[in-house]
Amino acid sequence: DSILSNDLGVWEIFLPNNADGSPPIPHGSRVKVRMDTPSGIKDSIPAWIKYSVQTPGDIPYNGIYYDPPEEEKYVFKHPQPKRPKSLRIYETHVGMSSPEPKINTYANFRDEVLPRIKRLGYNAVQIMAIQEHSYYGSFGYHVTNFFAPSSRFGSPEDLKSLIDRAHELGLVVLMDVVHSHASNNTLDGLNGFDGTDTHYFHGGSRGHHWMWDSRVFNYGNKEVIRFLLSNARWWLEEYKFDGFRFDGATSMMYTHHGLQVTFTGSYHEYFGFATDVDAVVYLMLMNDLIHGFYPEAVTIGEDVSGMPTFALPVQVGGVGFDYRLHMAVADKWIELLKGNDEAWEMGNIVHTLTNRRWLEKCVTYAESHDQALVGDKTIAFWLMDKDMYDFMALNGPSTPNIDRGIALHKMIRLITMGLGGEGYLNFMGNEFGHPEWIDFPRGPQVLPSGKFIPGNNNSYDKCRRRFDLVNFLLSVANNR
Repeated sequence: DSILSNDLGVWEIFLPNNADGSPPIPHGSRVKVRMDTPSGIKDSIPAWIKYSVQTPGDIPYNGIYYDPPEEEKYVFKHPQPKRPKSLRIYETHVGMSSPEPKINTYANFRDEVLPRIKRLGYNAVQIMAIQEHSYYGSFGYHVTNFFAPSSRFGSPEDLKSLIDRAHELGLVVLMDVVHSHASNNTLDGLNGFDGTDTHYFHGGSRGHHWMWDSRVFNYGNKEVIRFLLSNARWWLEEYKFDGFRFDGATSMMYTHHGLQVTFTGSYHEYFGFATDVDAVVYLMLMNDLIHGFYPEAVTIGEDVSGMPTFALPVQVGGVGFDYRLHMAVADKWIELLKGNDEAWEMGNIVHTLTNRRWLEKCVTYAESHDQALVGDKTIAFWLMDKDMYDFMALNGPSTPNIDRGIALHKMIRLITMGLGGEGYLNFMGNEFGHPEWIDFPRGPQVLPSGKFIPGNNNSYDKCRRRFDLVNFLLSVANNR
């Protein structure tokens, strides 16, 4: 069979089954697209690949033709929950969800972590780093294969089993999806897919995100829109996700990406030459598509700019998100924690918590994964610092710093949940004041500027969640 170009200008080929009925490409085969480009012969992983793995000893990932026989496919058993009236979201990362210094699995997360989330009273679980990303330390935000679930944690069927178990527990499952940019990788990502700089992305400097070191999509390209809209529907239809948290919406909506810019709320900041109209229209199309096919689906947009109508329906002229992720609240808490808590002004705190656009719903948080990363400090660390290591045992002495810190830790969460918006989010472990930061395993590197950054000997010690500490404290308390 020959490769033909269809009505959309996309090259395609149809391979019929073999004479014995078996597929022409066996399930699990490694596949590549080889193209004769102006810059030479190039091998790429198919852009729409459904699974990719890293072979031991190889650096780039390999695309896998994933079409398991019927008896190996996971069959969903439980209905998807209805959308909660008020979201209580537990933000998670499968790989670091084990108390042990290792990469956790979909199966262990399903059996060990989901019941914990349910017991804590949350009604939604938001999962990061699902789309395949060859660099683990990117936290899942430098996506290489948009339609493939990360193979580090298990198979696609394992992920489906996890989601089905969450539905059995009555938990809505949200995916942290990345459509705001893509990995720079050319060997296993979309960058330079056809040997050019512009196949999926803007050319020149506009196509390169200067802070994130990644590629910026051209949302005015019909094939890019088709690719991303299909991607959103794929995760909802194939894996039964109940919605999305869209990463980096601010970066999408402005050519300056919301960086080195101060938003004061004046309309000229939102509707001017710096607005990427194609990106805003794409977000409207995406929300319209999702809510058209799946009326119960939830969409949350990460926007720090306060774009007007961001969380209003497309039908009334809005961008169409159900919720805006209210990022200013966490920044306010960090600002306050850097000073003396006796100088806090309640009026200023309440203003920040309630300062949101009329009729636009918000998901608010005191801290998320951003505050837990190495180089930053969690609220618990700001409040109690090194005393956390020596004076938190139930069978030992406490200090005024610990007692005051625990009280403020609870009150900060209470007032954030009470006044901050129509939904609440917490990153896993922060609910009990997780004592360690997050530091992904990494080796030393030299930046293009020449700056040397030491590694951590590729250690997983700080890339885990110490749920075992809570279990220990509970056992001590029960034995007192």
